[in-house]
Order: sequence, then C-alpha cells, then structure tokens
Amino acid sequence: MKQLMPAIQSLLGGPERGTVMSLRTEDIEAYLHVVELGGISAAARRMGLSKSVISKRISDLERELGVSLLQRSTRSIRPSENGRYFYEQARAALRQLDHAAQTVSDAAGELRGELRVLAPMTFGTRWLSPLIAAFARAHPRMNLILELDDKLVDVGYERYDVAIRITRLGDSSLIARRLTVSRRVLCCSPEYAARAGLPQGIEDIAQHACLAYSNSPPAHVWAFAAGDEHGSVRSIAPRGVFTANNGEVLRDAALAGQGLAVLPRFIVWDDLHAGRLVEVLPHLPPVDDGIFAVYPRSGFGSVKLRALVQYLQASLARPPWEEPETAGSLRLLQGGAS
Repeated sequence: MKQLMPAIQSLLGGPERGTVMSLRTEDIEAYLHVVELGGISAAARRMGLSKSVISKRISDLERELGVSLLQRSTRSIRPSENGRYFYEQARAALRQLDHAAQTVSDAAGELRGELRVLAPMTFGTRWLSPLIAAFARAHPRMNLILELDDKLVDVGYERYDVAIRITRLGDSSLIARRLTVSRRVLCCSPEYAARAGLPQGIEDIAQHACLAYSNSPPAHVWAFAAGDEHGSVRSIAPRGVFTANNGEVLRDAALAGQGLAVLPRFIVWDDLHAGRLVEVLPHLPPVDDGIFAVYPRSGFGSVKLRALVQYLQASLARPPWEEPETAGSLRLLQGGAS
C-alpha cells in the first residue's frame, strides 16, 4: 500500500504535488466508472466512449501509478487491494475538487460543475426532463447529467449527486427532501369493467386479474386506505396475471383490458380524463407515495444541489396531474358512486 501513497498525495495536492507524477482526471474518472459499474463495457456506455478508449485510460493510469488496479478474469473485473484504496481516495479527492470549484463559483454568483441526477424512467421522461432542461438552460456553466433507471441503486457508490425516488420513505442513511406527493389510483379499462365487473370493496380485488409492478418489493402487495377515522391501512395480495418493471407497460396492459392496476396518477391522469381508464373504489384509494430527492450526506452543503432541489420543489408544488378538473372526471362506472 505504501507504494501508492506518493500518487495519492499528488492527486490530493499534498506536499509532493508536481514532483512525483502527472495523473489525468479523465483516466481517474474512467477507473472510477469501471469499479462502480463492474466492467469496461458498462463504463464505456456511461461515458459515451469506446471500450478501447476506456481500456487505454486504465492502462495509462496503472502505468503512471506503477501498480495494477484491477483484477481481471474471463467472468469479472474488480479492484485489487491497491485499486480499492486508490478508488476510495480518488473519489474523495474529486469530490473535494468539485466542492472547491463550486465554492469559488459561488462567490461569482453562478452555478457550475457537474451534477448527476438519477430518476425513474416514466416520471423522468413524462415530467422531470422538461424541468431539468429548463434548469440547465438557466445555469449554462453547469454540466447536468440526467440518467433514467427504475432500479434502486446505491446513490453514493454509483456517484450520483441526487436520485429522485417515488416511495414511502423508510429509514435511510441518505438525506431526503420531499418534492411532492404521488397519489396512486386503482384503475382498469372500461372493456375490462364491462367484462369482469368492478369490485365493491377491497376484499373483492382478490377475485380479479391484477397487474403488478416488479420493482416494488413485494411486487404483489397493494396497500389501501381503509376509510376509517383512524387512518388505517389494509394490505392485500391480489391475483397477479401480468408483471412488469415499468409503469407505462402496466398502463398499456390495463388499457388492453388485462386487469386491474395500481398506478401513479402522473402516468394515467390523461387516460382517466379521456375515459380510456376508469377509477375503481375511489373512496378507498391506494396509499400515497412521496416523490423525494435523496442524496448522500456528503452532498448536504452543495449549493448547486440545493438549488436544484429547491427548484424542483417549487416546480412541483402544484403537480399538473393533480389538477381539480382531472380529479373530478374520474368517478366513472363505480357502483353506488356519484
């Protein structure tokens, strides 16, 4: 491990800076991506480069350091002992450099530097991307990176500055800031309602074909407000006939008459308004989710991160999918409901 210390001191700007070696930021970032994503191919896709370029950058970095950073096999690639130590130190050093650059920029009254945002696919494409684009236009010195993925990832390890999550937030080591509420709706197509009828209570749902979201653990448990004065919640395990890891796929299945689905209103609000889908049991709605910005505690003092979160909170204070005229149009085909 001692053989790496001069390189780390050089990277961090220590007493031997400029006297030992010259490390290139692009080589270090390529290495960080390889470690975090578990391979050269994935790192190349993330950085928009060819695999040969990533391989050369890793080789150049190892040659400059004089050690092997990666252990390669036919099935996997992972950091060596030296590589793991260098990864931790280099990641921390780059964060320090970014913080220093932002501190200097703050004095000039502008936001700059890179900000990596992770968001769910459907919410990202339908609602978040225009907001991020407008924020980027207002801050041209920033390099905003928006990546969409429905999988739950380790925000800090994957080097995202902030992740947008739609959930009922539990205990977490991350800082969470609520952006808005995500109301959910039990719905189906008019064709399914005419063919199978509609449940008159939560217990009747078990007799129906249901569509499940596989990225929500457990995938086949739905929670509903019980409608009593205590705010109780009732959970059921419906009969799943179709499962997908994307809300728009489930919406399409519901539109095709395949069964009942619990979906966010931000996905189905226009279908409900147009009558392509109908709300089921509106007086016993599914439990709401929250839409949160979550980020590691190391980002707590970031001015650019705080600016983005505050902008999103203001932009989503009155979400368009919760407009009164939309909510008022959903009481359709509901036995006994007006």
